[in-house]
Amino acid sequence: MTDVTPDPHSAQQAFRDLLHAQRVWDVELPAFDPAVAPRTPLPLFHAWFAEAVAAGQAEPHTMTLATVDAEGHPDLRTLMLHDADDRGWHFATHATSAKGCQLAAHPHAALGFYWPAQGRQVRVRGPVTACTPAESRADLHVRSTGALASALVGRQSEVLGSYEELNRASDAAWERAQAEPEADVASWTRYVVEPREVEFFQGDARRRHIRLRYRRDGGGWERELLWP
Repeated sequence: MTDVTPDPHSAQQAFRDLLHAQRVWDVELPAFDPAVAPRTPLPLFHAWFAEAVAAGQAEPHTMTLATVDAEGHPDLRTLMLHDADDRGWHFATHATSAKGCQLAAHPHAALGFYWPAQGRQVRVRGPVTACTPAESRADLHVRSTGALASALVGRQSEVLGSYEELNRASDAAWERAQAEPEADVASWTRYVVEPREVEFFQGDARRRHIRLRYRRDGGGWERELLWP
């Protein structure tokens, strides 16, 4: 039998060819006039979110959360938005998870939304505050049985010994979630990113992208355009 060893150069070139063949925004992009944007960022976010849903954007409520670890190195993950109101942008996780521990040590974060169906991005930066235990419990119990079961499993970000161990813990958590829909998870915490900067990016096929940044200025907001 002939031993055929993959050619790493060919594999790398195949990857590059595939990568460079990809295109973005093969759809008609919406117009955005920053001159008529609202004075504050929240109404614009609500409007863009609704437009992303109407455009058929898959999972528009998912976002990237960026934090820093104990050494100051960046870390990120994708999770779901739970609300966006006058307080800020809300999400939830275990306080004992990696991101929970990072936020306890460095309570600042950045969020990123990407809605390619309309060539839009939204970035949010600011300090992070933990909501009250009552709000965290309410957040947990408004979600699905599967979400409660996942929270009951806990141990997020810990090293897993085997997949079988996860199966056993998950099965037990599902049974408990179904039997006790009001079960509490002490580590489950709702957080809110209090915005200091919010940027709205509207892509343009000719790369004349529009970037509108809101910056907190005392009790109000300043608006400014950025070069793409």
